[in-house]
Amino acid sequence: MRAIIVIPSRIASTRLPRKALALIDGEVMIVHVARRAVAAGLGPVLVAAGDDEISAAVSHLPGVEVVLTDPALPSGSDRVQAALAVYDPHEHYDSVVNLQGDLPLIDPQMIAKSLRPLEDEQFAIGTLVAPVQSEAEAKAESVVKVACAFQHDDAVARALYFSRSVIPWGVGPLWHHVGVYAWRRKALAQFVRLPPSLLEKRERLEQLRALEAGMAVGCVQVAHAPLGVDTAEDLARVRAHLGERASCR
Repeated sequence: MRAIIVIPSRIASTRLPRKALALIDGEVMIVHVARRAVAAGLGPVLVAAGDDEISAAVSHLPGVEVVLTDPALPSGSDRVQAALAVYDPHEHYDSVVNLQGDLPLIDPQMIAKSLRPLEDEQFAIGTLVAPVQSEAEAKAESVVKVACAFQHDDAVARALYFSRSVIPWGVGPLWHHVGVYAWRRKALAQFVRLPPSLLEKRERLEQLRALEAGMAVGCVQVAHAPLGVDTAEDLARVRAHLGERASCR
């Protein structure tokens, strides 16, 4: 596979406006994410920027390219597709990792793992899951859960459903979805042409559109879910985490 990482980013985020430019340990968040994408070593790193300020923040980074996209695009997936149409119109890269711009602490090896399901032709999309560690995590609406089952030593499990509710019922592990998606280019192009689906709108989860359209999503386990930034409280936790690491150097 010839892979490219695309990071969709815009200033007008819903819960925490301008979070992409929030300062964390001396650098804005989108810079932290871009540096980790470069460290993954998968291929080019492209920031699909919805605003000039985001473009300016990352344009100096080695190994990072920027494409300005329409700020009115409805989703990160649409932004990724729009940037690819400009940067790689002839589809030299046949797989693309959509890396959310609010994961400043993600391990670069996790990013690479998301591509593992695409080694199997049955999967159109790859993503990551981590074990849910507490009841509070399970019940949090901000934590998306995945119904999937790993048998024996399976490296990949098929996602059957995503929800903000606790799924599945019964005794057994629960899986926390990590918002990294590895797409086959043709699957991404198909996805953005589809209208939002009924379950997608109900759960407010874009990935359900793919499941409802019959696309197979493969999940790979990681040890823990990286801290993401969705709220002011999340941002404080990430700042504290990096501050503690800096004090130990």
